[in-house]
Amino acid sequence: MKVLMLNGSSRPHGCTDAALQAIAAVLAEADMESEILWLGNDPIRDCTACGACAKAPGRCVFDDDIVNRIIDKAAQADGFIFGTPVYYAHPSGRILSVLDRAFYAGKDAFAHKPAAAVASARRAGTIASVDVLNKYFTISSMPVVSSQYWNGVHGDRPEEVRADLEGMQTLRLVGDNMAWLLRSMTAAREAGVVPYEREVRVKTNFYKPEADPNVQGEG
Repeated sequence: MKVLMLNGSSRPHGCTDAALQAIAAVLAEADMESEILWLGNDPIRDCTACGACAKAPGRCVFDDDIVNRIIDKAAQADGFIFGTPVYYAHPSGRILSVLDRAFYAGKDAFAHKPAAAVASARRAGTIASVDVLNKYFTISSMPVVSSQYWNGVHGDRPEEVRADLEGMQTLRLVGDNMAWLLRSMTAAREAGVVPYEREVRVKTNFYKPEADPNVQGEG
């Protein structure tokens, strides 16, 4: 079993990496493979709502950055851990741009696979940032892996993060719970327990512009 881990920091070996490395060590002890993929510092496009991925599911029309590579890797992964630094009490813009496009274009690569979000901050904002990342999971039929406290560490440098004893213990338990859940899901599949058959998706709009003569429709 393999866990794909994304490092949403602009620094490849900073505080976010220190957090992810702690989880990777626990997964290795559980005989599980993990890969930490740094998003890099090259430009990453936002989603432009062009709709092209509806015609070619599983691919984003913009193929000049890391997003389609992540979708491909997600299809082969069994679980996910997304790590981010905290900027202005929210996740990095890099990881949000990646996940907006990866989940919209490649949602089937993520469905029914467990995931956890991890945030690293100097002082504050981890809880708000984890909450934002969790939204990708809870709209995608993904079990959310939790711990004994919210998944965050604090420090201004990697050595300070590693000195956050409670934070590091919290992250180690994320790794333990991820391994346990993956094993449980494997046992369930072997016993014939499979995900439910999805209903045809229904979308309800509570406001119909065409019913209002004063509204001309979408701009």
